[in-house]
Amino acid sequence: MSIKIKNRELIIEQVRVSQIAQAYPTPAYIYSRAKLEKNLLEWPSSKDGQNALFCFALKANDNLELLKIIAKNRFGADVVSGGELFLALKAGFSPERIVFAGVGKQADEIRFALKENIKAFNIESSQELELIHSWAKQDNSKANIHIRVNPDIDAKSHPYISTGLTQNKFGIEKQDAIELAKLAESLPFVELKGIHVHIGSQITEISPFEDTSQAIRELYFELINCGIQIENIDLGGGLGIEYRNIKGIYPGDDNNTQLTVNDYLQAIRKHLQDLPINFIFEPGRAVIANTAILLTTVLYIKKTRTKKFIIVDAGMNDLIRPSLYGAYHHIFPISNMDRCEEEVVDVVGPICETGDFFARDRLMPALETGEQVAIFSVGAYGYSLSSNYNGRCRVAEILVDNTNFRIIRRAEHYEDFLKLYNEV
Repeated sequence: MSIKIKNRELIIEQVRVSQIAQAYPTPAYIYSRAKLEKNLLEWPSSKDGQNALFCFALKANDNLELLKIIAKNRFGADVVSGGELFLALKAGFSPERIVFAGVGKQADEIRFALKENIKAFNIESSQELELIHSWAKQDNSKANIHIRVNPDIDAKSHPYISTGLTQNKFGIEKQDAIELAKLAESLPFVELKGIHVHIGSQITEISPFEDTSQAIRELYFELINCGIQIENIDLGGGLGIEYRNIKGIYPGDDNNTQLTVNDYLQAIRKHLQDLPINFIFEPGRAVIANTAILLTTVLYIKKTRTKKFIIVDAGMNDLIRPSLYGAYHHIFPISNMDRCEEEVVDVVGPICETGDFFARDRLMPALETGEQVAIFSVGAYGYSLSSNYNGRCRVAEILVDNTNFRIIRRAEHYEDFLKLYNEV
């Protein structure tokens, strides 16, 4: 177990979190290398007889040192911008294991990806197809493409991260996708390799995956009937984690209902395993989310007639998920974790927004000014969604490796705000 309680203290691998708090200022993201590598091994290798490529979604976490670990563990990369493509290549992901998604690819990003000869573009519209074809023609190259289909399936997750309904901006409705596939087949500088579908993120029920599998099967045979053969089915996003239940760390958390990787793969393959196709999966959150904590310090304790606020030095600029999605994250002190006294509090940050909170009306162990607390399961969409809002510096990221820990991305300083201005 990589993140655990031992002798009333929070431990990451063989390091007490209190040691890290003494060595580096808070707030800070702290990752477990062992937990990341364990998560990666849960996704079966192609050497195990699986006709699948697993492409880590960089939008979940784009730390270069973490990406290097992921790349070394047989993964590909799912990118949604030229910047992410740049980082993926720097981290060591092979171009033939990189897929490029997103609704708004720009011309320079397309040319960059064509130059690097990536595995495929996941295209979202007829205009995008025509633009990719025109640049491929100009470069005298051929672009491999997947057509992203919107199957109108409810992911049963937060509406902001649901992407497979017809009111969402993503993908192409089935009948339009078939017409677009016909157009792609007629263009000499693109090659239709497959279809792509992404119904949403943080899915913790099995039925949306099974429904997606059935919808893709139907589309596959409709394409066959039109004389169009594909070799890849790219399944984006999906598998969630249980943010509320962290198995094995806290008493009473053993009833973890999280879907396993095997549950997810079987559900997707349910209606597809007999087809002569290769699978591409794009896990992000499921690989990285539970590998990290955000360490923060209690600055003040403030009482009103109706509330008690625990004000910490991390803010919504560091971790926006609770503010943006109403997301739940466990929050606990890093020492004396079996204290008996509890109280109902709001845990809030220093940002000048009422929405700057990490927990509301949460029953928690009684906290004191100056002590450190950990916010759990922040490895995905934590630092990658952070900002400089309110003139705040982005925080450090720290990697624990057995008995050692080191900074893998330094905290920003005020002077960093001036670097881009100095180039004007």
